[in-house]
Amino acid sequence: MDNKLIIGSPPHVHTRETTARIMWMVTVSLVPAGIGAVVIFGLQALWLTLWSILAAVATEAVIQFLSKSKISIADGSAVLTGLLLAYNIPPNAPFWIPIAGSCFAIAIGKMVFGGLGQNIFNPALVGRAFLMASWPAAMTTFCAPLGKADAVTGATPLAALKEGKIVESLSYLDMLLGLRGGCIGEVCIIALLVGAVFLLIRGYISWHIPVSFIGSTALLMFIFGRQGAFTGDWLFHILNGGLLLGACFMATDYVTSPLTARGQIIFGIGCGVLTAVIRLWGGYPEGVSYAILMMNAATPLIDRYTRKRIYGT
Repeated sequence: MDNKLIIGSPPHVHTRETTARIMWMVTVSLVPAGIGAVVIFGLQALWLTLWSILAAVATEAVIQFLSKSKISIADGSAVLTGLLLAYNIPPNAPFWIPIAGSCFAIAIGKMVFGGLGQNIFNPALVGRAFLMASWPAAMTTFCAPLGKADAVTGATPLAALKEGKIVESLSYLDMLLGLRGGCIGEVCIIALLVGAVFLLIRGYISWHIPVSFIGSTALLMFIFGRQGAFTGDWLFHILNGGLLLGACFMATDYVTSPLTARGQIIFGIGCGVLTAVIRLWGGYPEGVSYAILMMNAATPLIDRYTRKRIYGT
């Protein structure tokens, strides 16, 4: 064998992982939460999810066709955006809500920046913020699990707590199983944990953002969560709302989160602090989405001051 030194241009480290594979694996990790939502809320949750995904894929394909760009819907990024947006919508929302949200998420949250890898904000959360600003009533009217009371405004445990009501009939087991009001993909905590562990084991996400995000939120809610210091029910705030969904599946987005481990911890703590501040003193019972979007804007600055020193300089 001729042992010649072959010199080529970088990168010299290769992997079988591709953008498409990562996107589809994250999508697969979210399937258990979707199944849980259908079991808890019925087929309406499935139809809203499908409408959201179809709208996201169609919007991206149309924009790429009109701009004479390569149509890349097979990479799974539009599917993932539509899925995440659907998971941030009440299960009893009108069918046009996820369609409008996905169109906005793809067109304004992603394609206007140049497409995948160029957006500075998480597209699904951009779509959710748009829906909250445009149709707040539809986005804050929740239904109880199957077999329970009809839909009522502000029926989530976080909303009840925000209004000064004591949530006594809800156990931690109910919260784990998703037997409460909430958005499609956030209620079944066990299903979300299964998906998050899958991503951690496969190496698609690291512990830095989820742990720092959830930990900082829990700590602040424990310190300031009730009238007396260090008496807050931190576990209640972890198991309710979109904290786990946001920390494990949206804040960890490769494009909109910092590159270094130190930067990711700073990012996660920032998300946690903002979430706690909104929940404690803001006018909105949930703060995960807005916290992540605000920290998305800070990601370039975090990357700048936490980047590793180049060898030899």
